Amino acid sequence: MHNEVNIMIDILRAKKVFAEYVKAYDAKNDKIKMKIEHIERVSQVAKKLATKLELDEEDIKLAELIGLLHDIGRFEQIKRFNTFNDRKSVNHGEYGVHVLFNKQDGMIRKFIEDNQYDHIIKNAIYYHNKDKLDIPDNLTTRELLHIKIVRDSDKIDILNILTYEKKETAWEKADLSDDVITEEIYNEFMENGRIDYHKKKTSADSLVGHFAYIFDFNFPESIQFVKQQNYVEKIYKRFVFHDSKTMEQYQKIYNKVQNYMKTIL
Repeated sequence: MHNEVNIMIDILRAKKVFAEYVKAYDAKNDKIKMKIEHIERVSQVAKKLATKLELDEEDIKLAELIGLLHDIGRFEQIKRFNTFNDRKSVNHGEYGVHVLFNKQDGMIRKFIEDNQYDHIIKNAIYYHNKDKLDIPDNLTTRELLHIKIVRDSDKIDILNILTYEKKETAWEKADLSDDVITEEIYNEFMENGRIDYHKKKTSADSLVGHFAYIFDFNFPESIQFVKQQNYVEKIYKRFVFHDSKTMEQYQKIYNKVQNYMKTIL
């Protein structure tokens, strides 16, 4: 269906441009290194997910490209603010759109010459880290599809990072054991499997937010991938809380996630 324009999405070229772009940032910095590796993995997860969804070659390549570009705003964020915490700095999705599409020195044409995908790429990056309820319903079917693919792919690899990355790199805090889960976050999660990310107060609240990813996935294929990698159990076992109430809440959160995955798969 789209064979004539497949060559307009040159993934190898985009990867070379990305590699050149990140040379301006300190790859010895654990946060930068983690982010480069995350982006490369998300791009590949997006490609695999689009393939599993039986999309055509053009949309598979587009999903892979969006995965490569989804966190492009992170590098200036860490350089300027030394944090990946959007609340303490800038919204990295919105900033990524600025890096790529601002009229003065936007980089998008370096990654892809053809402008026919710009709206899809721009919306996918802009909404990849927004609350699902903030995604407007007046977007095209194709725009929504690619937003869903990159959101799922991003979350899948964040769970990978939380499973294997050093805690101080992933959490900006080496030890969460003295943290507590705030009552409001716990109650909201147990009620509907989601939280208001603006209400997070502790790193333990953030951990609950990551477990909430499971309820936010758009495709059963995404949950299948997470289950195959056993991310949920591995993350759960990485954390023990000194506060007995928090530990009890944590176990109930874990059980809720596991039971939900069983109903989906």
